[in-house]
Amino acid sequence: MRTRTLRDLTVSAQGLGCMGMSDFYGSRDEDEALRTIHRALELGVTFLDTADMYGPNTFGRLVGRAIAGRRDDVVVATKFGNERREDGSFVGINGRPEYVHSACDASLQRLGVDVIDLYYQHRVDTTVPIEDTWGAMAELVQAGKVRHTGISEAAPETIRRAHAVTPLSAVQTEYSLWARDPEDDGVLATCAELGIGFVAYSPLGRGFLSGQIRTPEDIPVGDYRRSDPRFQGEAFERNLGLVERVREIAEEKGATAGQLALAWVMAQSGRDGNPELVPIPGTKRVSYLEENAAAADLALTDDDLRRMDEAAPAGAAVGDRYADMSSVHR
Repeated sequence: MRTRTLRDLTVSAQGLGCMGMSDFYGSRDEDEALRTIHRALELGVTFLDTADMYGPNTFGRLVGRAIAGRRDDVVVATKFGNERREDGSFVGINGRPEYVHSACDASLQRLGVDVIDLYYQHRVDTTVPIEDTWGAMAELVQAGKVRHTGISEAAPETIRRAHAVTPLSAVQTEYSLWARDPEDDGVLATCAELGIGFVAYSPLGRGFLSGQIRTPEDIPVGDYRRSDPRFQGEAFERNLGLVERVREIAEEKGATAGQLALAWVMAQSGRDGNPELVPIPGTKRVSYLEENAAAADLALTDDDLRRMDEAAPAGAAVGDRYADMSSVHR
């Protein structure tokens, strides 16, 4: 696996998103999650992305177990800001400086590490000036508890204000063939201008672009995607057409639809003035991890990229990314 640099942080060119291993995509299997993380490290996928809301809180301990004895081989990214109670209920978005400190200390303990490689503000708390939240982030860096900082789902002006307090290494936002908002809303351009890396979460459209989901019934009971607008009714059927177009091109390349969709995201790094870009596809199974990792070796020509842009142009997906969009792009 090659590497890429997010401003001043070197990571594997493809990361592993750990959200799907926790409590959002139906049932979970901790043993398989451990095997998946271990296999990722074997394949050179050493950029692990988690958050304290996954579990909630419990998943950090599993990541800690997975990397025990291999700390120097791994770049650990985690997040704060989506506050949940131990019973899983949501408290809300919290960007208060005192919470930033307490959340960091708790994550360090759960992960079993002395320092977090990349610490994100998961969502922006509009009730707290971003300068206050990021003042606390700067204090964590100064204290040696955090090496690099990032922000997730933030608008360009918010990114600029946070970056002015302490330099960001990464901005994380959903980005894929069916979520091309960062191209149009100024986020990619802002990152490129400021020299900030970009981390693409859900680069497979929450599994939809893999081609494995053919009907709404393919989504497990208890899976949050059952309430996702893009997986509902007419939107589902129209979005399925997008996947079919990608699948046709993938078959010509001897790849799966998911591999082609992921290779497209990876090919956007540095393309047309974009910043350095790293996708973090999530999975909870070794077989899918191996399929995703192989996408890093799938070479796309300019003609391939042109055809994919035509098959899935910006705005092609039907439906909002979330049932409630109020907490994103603030």
